[in-house]
Amino acid sequence: MTRILTLETTCDETAAAVVTEELEVLGAVVASQHELHTRFGGVVPEIASRAHVERILPVIDETLQQAGVSLEDLDAVAVANQPGLAGSLLVGLMAAKSLCLACDLPLIAIDHLQAHIYACRLASGKDVFPCVGLIVSGGHSNIYRCETPLDFTALGGTIDDAAGEAFDKVASMLGLGYPGGPAIGKAAEQGNPTRFRLPRPLVSDSDRLEFSFSGLKTAVRYELFGTGRPAMGADAQLDTQLVADMAASFQEAVVDCLVSKAMLAMRKTGYQRLCIGGGVAANTRFRQQVEAAAAEAGYELHIPPLNLCTDNAVMGAIAVERFNAGQFESLDLDISAGLVR
Repeated sequence: MTRILTLETTCDETAAAVVTEELEVLGAVVASQHELHTRFGGVVPEIASRAHVERILPVIDETLQQAGVSLEDLDAVAVANQPGLAGSLLVGLMAAKSLCLACDLPLIAIDHLQAHIYACRLASGKDVFPCVGLIVSGGHSNIYRCETPLDFTALGGTIDDAAGEAFDKVASMLGLGYPGGPAIGKAAEQGNPTRFRLPRPLVSDSDRLEFSFSGLKTAVRYELFGTGRPAMGADAQLDTQLVADMAASFQEAVVDCLVSKAMLAMRKTGYQRLCIGGGVAANTRFRQQVEAAAAEAGYELHIPPLNLCTDNAVMGAIAVERFNAGQFESLDLDISAGLVR
């Protein structure tokens, strides 16, 4: 039985998993850093990388114990080396290289975004390729033509902020705390999504597969506080119902943008299968709307369960594909923090 240790440290989750060639998960651990970044309203890269240094070895040890295996039982070590925060990526890569050198194991590189789409393969229990892949998270809002698990072609993406980043910033304006996605989703349950007429950037452009959320974020700010430098967030003392209504209105605008572009990508490619990954894919309203749109159009839709939407190492099981293809890396492998298209 082939056993691969997978490591994930692209942002603020320190995660490890042991997976088999049959995509069985023997053990998986995720150490979240939310409590470290809450006071700042977002991820602080230096704090994230230092936390990874402290947690990576205990997380690996706990994962191996949970899986009931030792380092000697492993056949390879896989690590996400792109894209992500540079300092965070380096911690995972150095840990993976050290294990490979000490235990004479092959090293496998994982593309974090490909892994998010592969989570759909894991959840469905069957092949989902080829497909259109939509990745929506704190750092990425991108659409791909996915011929195979390892063959992605970029079709479009955000030209400014990612959807998850916009959720975090608007949540901060509303005094809802961090992470913004779950906070806005909860507040929106009591809100009126039609109270505020917010823009849907680029939705009217029926040929572009780009997103833009910066202007939407600014529109929220102006609706709430006008121009200038007013108090925002917890200091603004906003009415509870206003907060709920703005949360619902903003969420609806983001969802409309994401769903419309996903459906456009399906029409442009002619594919019949849509796979979605990333933390924003855990948003209840988004899941409802994209499910309805896909059903109406007759498309096959795959979205992983909530625990496989947010960053984790189980989706690193995509390393099995590289292992079977003999795609191993030398120990001079480097990170690639930026998005490569």
